[in-house]
Amino acid sequence: MERVRYPDVFKITFEFHDIIDAIERRLNRQHAARKTVQGVARATLIGVYQDRHEVDWRQAEMVELASTAGVQIEHRVIQHRSKPDPKFVVGKGKLEEVVLECLDEDIDLLIFDNDLTPAQARALASSTDLKIIDRTQLILDIFAQHASSRDGKLQVELAQLRYNLPRLTEMDAGLSRLTGGIGGRGPGETKLEINRRRARERITKLENQIKSLSKQRSLRRKNRYHSGLPVAAVVGYTNAGKSTLLNRLTRSDVLVADQLFATLDPTSRRLSYPNGHHLILTDTVGFIRDLPPDLVAAFRATLEELEGAEVLIHVVDISDPRRDDKIHAVRTILDELQLNRIQEVLVLNKSDTLEPFEYRALARKLNAHAVSATTGQGLEELREVLLNRTTKADAAEWDHSDSEAEAHQGRGVLPSI
Repeated sequence: MERVRYPDVFKITFEFHDIIDAIERRLNRQHAARKTVQGVARATLIGVYQDRHEVDWRQAEMVELASTAGVQIEHRVIQHRSKPDPKFVVGKGKLEEVVLECLDEDIDLLIFDNDLTPAQARALASSTDLKIIDRTQLILDIFAQHASSRDGKLQVELAQLRYNLPRLTEMDAGLSRLTGGIGGRGPGETKLEINRRRARERITKLENQIKSLSKQRSLRRKNRYHSGLPVAAVVGYTNAGKSTLLNRLTRSDVLVADQLFATLDPTSRRLSYPNGHHLILTDTVGFIRDLPPDLVAAFRATLEELEGAEVLIHVVDISDPRRDDKIHAVRTILDELQLNRIQEVLVLNKSDTLEPFEYRALARKLNAHAVSATTGQGLEELREVLLNRTTKADAAEWDHSDSEAEAHQGRGVLPSI
């Protein structure tokens, strides 16, 4: 076998100090970049898409979701495939490439736009030490941050448990070790089985607590029904300006923020007319596309708030280039919830961002009402429309403190679907 001769280290021609300086400069740049987002998690966003026309919209929505959750997207990985890889979503080779880039950039979080199956979650977890979450987990994290009422917190925890239960594996924290058995005799229960049993017990307990709170809400709705006050529920895609519209119509101060799911715990306010007519407006959390059935089921207990409404005020961001898709998404959700029987008033919000001829043409085309919750444009006409669409009930006193109590004691969360 022929020997390989290496050159004498004392005869190396390149400048060693230049290489060291270049490496140090690169590390310093990375450190400086990380310091600018100190306290904010940094992530790589991964998405596999079949329809190329949806990529921009879905990626933009994921970036906004991540920002709301306190995560900064540093890199995006986009693949066009007929369907995701059944094991690694993007394929093993691409995953290894992404993991190496994350290690190089000191990124410790991968966010998948696709909902991961339990098998995919296990395969990805076994392939890397990076933290991995999917779109549903990201939304649940936002819900957990924003839930303030007891009802909201219970429903978020229930949704998390239902989502995580099938994803408990023996890989988690040495769950293959055996426990139980008197004096150590017999196999007993594995830690995996114990965790699953405890999760099921907790789910049952949460379901019972939510049912109890649902009965309390039912009593409040009956009191409202006997008072003769009609209810209009404000619905729409998340961040369409629903809370701002409610505040402007009723001169209230419901929380408003330019982020997804700023409103999580619904609240109600009274809209009064000079003729003595009163109308209750209920603000709800925004809808969003493609939420799995488990999350919907966890929040189903509060759907009665919508079912009792005489009018659904469907708020749309008129400046959104994907407004037609979002209108369709919200109406599809309402159909699935069997709420399409309730009359709808379509409201095109943020009309001040368009020229008058544009928003008027869109309003005629969609049989909608163009308004601006910020400037007040078109709100008087909307009040008249709501007056005509609701029952002319006798002027009855509605206790405003009851609304506050509902907001703080557990009226709960409308599902963001």
